Amino acid sequence: MTLMRAARLHLPTHTLTIEEVPRPTPGPGHVLIEVAAAGVCMSDVHLIDGTLGRPPHLQGDTVTVGHEVSGTIVELGDGVTQFTLGQRVVLQAGDIRGGQMHTRGVDFDGGWAEYALASVESVFPLPDSLPFEQAAIIPDAVSTPWDAIVRTAAVRPGEAAGVWGVGGLGAHAVQLLRAVGAFPIIAVDPLAAARGRALDLGADLALDSGDPTFREQVLSVTKGRALNAAFDFAGVTPVHEQALSVLAPEGRLILAGLSGRPLVVNDSTMFSYLKHEIRGHFGTKLDAVPQLVDLVGGGRLDFSRSITDVLPLEKASVAVERLHTKEGNPLRLILKP
Repeated sequence: MTLMRAARLHLPTHTLTIEEVPRPTPGPGHVLIEVAAAGVCMSDVHLIDGTLGRPPHLQGDTVTVGHEVSGTIVELGDGVTQFTLGQRVVLQAGDIRGGQMHTRGVDFDGGWAEYALASVESVFPLPDSLPFEQAAIIPDAVSTPWDAIVRTAAVRPGEAAGVWGVGGLGAHAVQLLRAVGAFPIIAVDPLAAARGRALDLGADLALDSGDPTFREQVLSVTKGRALNAAFDFAGVTPVHEQALSVLAPEGRLILAGLSGRPLVVNDSTMFSYLKHEIRGHFGTKLDAVPQLVDLVGGGRLDFSRSITDVLPLEKASVAVERLHTKEGNPLRLILKP
């Protein structure tokens, strides 16, 4: 039996350990990937600390973490003809199983390992020009805000947009809103370092959510129009009330950050009068990742500044702690087996 190293989460004790486990073998319609890079996401942190609860489709109490994965195909399952050995690829963050979406590294073993299995439907080729580290974060860190912007919110050029929470998702949302022509783009975060990062990435204004002149500044920069679209990537309940207070008539509030808490509209009359909308958002459509790979490969998008640090797989717990404490203001940390 061939073994490999993997970062395994033991759910009952919330412990993450590096273990030697059997190297998987691809069945029909699957490929085996030698992992080159795997992203560390706040949802990984929340999975490990138990905030997200038990994965709904996980069999057993242990799982290899990691849903942002890129690498090279090293083994083909029966019937796989659309890919070749040695091909550079990135993996979708989940697979459709039994008609339902199962998340990689949550509901089944993911990419914080030397090797990872994937169905051919969740595998997308990479151009040689796109580094593995940048490619790995496209599923979720980039594709989730992309779909939130272009599909759920349907942002049009010239529309004013606000982004609450300038972490891994929100920082990319700022870049993507700029790419689709939103204006102005207002970033909101209580951390000064995060606000500075938002301005570096293209926000027109960065505000502290606790600023007593918050509403006045939003109305000033939008010339009194307020926001057409507001994105909650923080998953914090007070964001909803603040975002609704600066939404334009027929504005959309998009909930992409997960909190698990009740959703409350304090002034239902004004909500109805202004024809506001609250739209939930989760994950991405299957075509988002290849779209973004093409946009990066074609020079329309650049995520080279997104990679804060690259750590060996053995430092997975260190990476989780750094993201949890925001040590060094990380945008995305990468594990390299």
